[in-house]
Amino acid sequence: MKRRSSFSRFKEKMIEKFFLLNGLLVVFILVGIFYLLLNESLPTFQEVSIVEFFSSTIWNPTGYHQQSYGIVSLVFSTIVVTVGSLIFSVPLGIACAAYLSEIAPPKAREVLKPTIEILAGIPSVVIGFLGIVLIGPMIARLFNLPNGLNVINGSVLLGIMALPTIISISEDAINAVPDDYKKASLALGATEWQTLVKVTIPAALSGIIAAVMLGMGRAIGETMAVLMATGNAPAFPKSIFSAVRTLTATIGIELGEVAYNTTHYYSLFAVGLVLFVMTFLINIVSDWVLNKYEEAE
Repeated sequence: MKRRSSFSRFKEKMIEKFFLLNGLLVVFILVGIFYLLLNESLPTFQEVSIVEFFSSTIWNPTGYHQQSYGIVSLVFSTIVVTVGSLIFSVPLGIACAAYLSEIAPPKAREVLKPTIEILAGIPSVVIGFLGIVLIGPMIARLFNLPNGLNVINGSVLLGIMALPTIISISEDAINAVPDDYKKASLALGATEWQTLVKVTIPAALSGIIAAVMLGMGRAIGETMAVLMATGNAPAFPKSIFSAVRTLTATIGIELGEVAYNTTHYYSLFAVGLVLFVMTFLINIVSDWVLNKYEEAE
């Protein structure tokens, strides 16, 4: 009996160390990625002014007379396309999650839930084709434009790609709301619609915020779909009908063609570092918002 107890304690300690090792490995990988990006980015600023890099709107590393390395247009284009994708995906995703959780009959849920999960597995290059052959021409015809490769097209595609994340996590958050909340609301005379809008969704708001933040992270880091559907013009966008190029698309287009150990090569790592910091800040802000909301509850 004593021998079995010692073996159980040893097994628990080994399991504890195994999980600790996995956690440390994730931290090590994250720090390693940051170090790689920082180390490869620093040579950029021996040739390029850091003020120009973060304040100029002109990105033209292959200019014949003068090369320019300003990333303002790329950062702004990334933000515009990401915000556009959230405007499209957040209302649709939350409404779909509420329907699946509270309204849909079991048979409809059995069909819709796997369909949404399959949507998450579609490769981004296929979504990009959808933007070129379907959504782009529709936008061009609707707004009388020469082509549909612009901010709206990229936003719709990124919104489609963020939908499965937002729907799945929001649905879990709504399902986790205690039934007592809903029964109390109905007992006080509220309709099912009023209960859903004024009780259930506010009670699940912390999970829904987490879903939106994860969807934003999915959108801001996407490369192939925006590369295929936004026109890839490295200029400052003047409207939602302008062609744009995001940070990820710039790296995707240029890194495979650039000569090694050149300023252009190192500047692409600097672009990657900026993208890494933006994503990191989004995660920090989302954690802060969640903690504040949970404290308020």
